[in-house]
Amino acid sequence: MKLTVFGATGGTGAHVVRQALTAGHQVTAVVRDPARLDVPAQPRLEVVTADVLDPDALVPAISGREAVVSALGPRGRGPSVICRDGTSSIMAAMTTAGVRRLAVVSNSGMHREGDGWFTRLLFKPVLIRILREGYADMGEMERRVTASGLDWTIVRPPKLSDGPHTGRIASETRGNVRGSFTISRADLADYVLRAVADPALSRVAVSVAKG
Repeated sequence: MKLTVFGATGGTGAHVVRQALTAGHQVTAVVRDPARLDVPAQPRLEVVTADVLDPDALVPAISGREAVVSALGPRGRGPSVICRDGTSSIMAAMTTAGVRRLAVVSNSGMHREGDGWFTRLLFKPVLIRILREGYADMGEMERRVTASGLDWTIVRPPKLSDGPHTGRIASETRGNVRGSFTISRADLADYVLRAVADPALSRVAVSVAKG
């Protein structure tokens, strides 16, 4: 598969790039600073420097590809628009390029469907208040993605860790994964690559966690 990956210098995005290359995919990593991409140069990796907020600059990095993965995420707890505006820019470029398949990383923390009563009524309200700025950004991103008309998949992980790649991943399309509250970035990347290749997950939001 020919993939374009945004957020490739982030914790999850770098795993997506590495695992995609290991699986034999051809990867275009779109970055602002190539020096921050911790992936060795190789023939199946193309690194493109572009501003994710400039749709016209993204079209060449998306044209001719089969799918796009966005692992964009806010940095810190302050106000952010990178997820909503960056993803809107990506989707505009996809429309121009004629590419329809999109997988985006969001979060399960701002959603309560499927949670147990303690998590839903006591823990989540505190978490949502603490992370309200980032959640507002991702929430608006989700709304724009679902309204886009593209063949999208939204992947919602809980708390991310730097643990190993285990391949043991639980998923749920009817709410959050119950009883599991973390996942490694490596396992999240694994699932994102599975999802973007799975037509059955088109126009589906799926929560994932350590299995």
